[in-house]
Amino acid sequence: ATNTQASLGDKTWPEAFQEPELQALIKEAMGNSFDVRIAAQRILEQQAQVKVTRAGQFPQITAGGNGIGADIPSSLGNISSPLAFGGLNLGISWVPDFWGLYRKQTDVQRAKLLNQVWAERAVRVTLVQQITTSYLQLRALDRELEITKQTVKAREESLKLTSTLTNAGSAPLSDQRQAEQLLYTATAQVPQLEQQIAQQENSLSILLGRNPGPIARHADNVLAPRPQDVPVGMPSQLLERRPDIQEAETQLIAANAQIGIARAQFFPQLTITGSAGVGGDSLSNIFSTDSRTIYGIGQLSQPLFMGGKLRGQLQLSQEQQKELIISYQQTIAGALRDVSNALIAMNKTKASREQQQKLVASAEDSVRLARMRYQGGSTAYLEVLTNDTNLYNAQLNLVTAQQNEALTLVQLYAALGGGWK
Repeated sequence: ATNTQASLGDKTWPEAFQEPELQALIKEAMGNSFDVRIAAQRILEQQAQVKVTRAGQFPQITAGGNGIGADIPSSLGNISSPLAFGGLNLGISWVPDFWGLYRKQTDVQRAKLLNQVWAERAVRVTLVQQITTSYLQLRALDRELEITKQTVKAREESLKLTSTLTNAGSAPLSDQRQAEQLLYTATAQVPQLEQQIAQQENSLSILLGRNPGPIARHADNVLAPRPQDVPVGMPSQLLERRPDIQEAETQLIAANAQIGIARAQFFPQLTITGSAGVGGDSLSNIFSTDSRTIYGIGQLSQPLFMGGKLRGQLQLSQEQQKELIISYQQTIAGALRDVSNALIAMNKTKASREQQQKLVASAEDSVRLARMRYQGGSTAYLEVLTNDTNLYNAQLNLVTAQQNEALTLVQLYAALGGGWK
C-alpha cells in the first residue's frame, strides 16, 4: 500500500465491508445498540451544559411586580380603606468577564462536548469491530460444520468399503473397527459445532440489541481472502481519525482552559447590579415621576489571603495538564502500535493461509492414494486412517487460517479509526 492512496480508515463501514448480510447486521446494531444510544444522549446533555455555562458571560435581567390590597377596620384609626399598593421593577446583574473566567469555563464545556462526540464515535468503531468479528467467527463455524458433514459422508463410504472387504475375508475385522472409530469421531463433532453455532448466534443477537435467535448470513461458507492492496494512509490522517486520539486531545484542550480559569481567580471580580421600578396606590399615579425608583450597585472583590488555595488550584491544573500531555502521547503511540500489529498480522496470516492451502491439497491427494492402495490390497487400513485424520485436521486449520486473515482486515480498519462514519 502507498501513502498517497486514500486510507482504508477513511471508508465508511458499508464501503469497507460489502457483504449485504453483514451490512444489514451493522445497520441494525447502530440503530438498536444501547451503548450508541447512551453515547448520543450524553452529547445532548453536554450541549445543554454548554448553554448553561455560556450564560454566565451575559447580563442577567429579571422583571417582577407586586400588589397589595387590604380592607382596614375603622377601629384602627384614620386609614383609608380599602388599602391598595402596586409596583413593577426591572433588575439587572452582570459580572464583566475582564479576565476571561467565564469564557474559559465555556471553553472547558465545549471541549467536553467535543469529547462526548468522539466518545460516541469510539462506541461506533468498537461496535462495528465487534459485529464484524462475531459474524466472521460465525461464518467460520458454519464452514467447519460443512467440512465435518462432508467428512462424515466420506467416512461412511469408507466404512461401507471396509465392511465389504471384511465380509469377503479380504480384510481383518480390525480394519472395520478402525473405520467405525474414524466415522464416529467425525459424527461426534457435528452436535458440538451446532452448539457453538447456536451460542455464537445468541452472542451476536445481543450485540444487535435483539433477543437470542438465528442470524441471517451469506450462503457461501467459504471466507473470501482479504483484498491484496489495503491502503493505510499517512500517520497525520490517523491522528485526525482515531476517536481515542481525539478524545485525548479534547481532554488536553479542556485542561488548558482549566489553567486559564485558575489564573483568573487571582484577579479582582466586579459585580454590577441595578434595579428600576415604579409603584403607587392607583393606576393613575403608578407611572408618575414621583413613583420611580432607580438604583445601581458596583461591588469589587479581590482575593488577598486564601492560605495558598489559589496557587494550589493553579498548580493542580498545570500538573493535570502535564499528565494529559503524557496520556496524549501514550494514546498516539498505542494507535501506531495497533496499526503496526495489524499490518504484521495481515502479512503473516496471508502467508499462513497460503501454506495451509498447500497442506490441504497435499493431504487430499494422500487420502486418495491411500484409499486406492488399500482397495488394491497394497497397504493396511492404518494408512487410510492416518491420512484421513490429517486431512480433516488440515481442513479445519485452513478455516481457522482463513478466519484469522479475514479478521486482520477488521483489526486494521478499527486501528485506523474506521467505522464511525
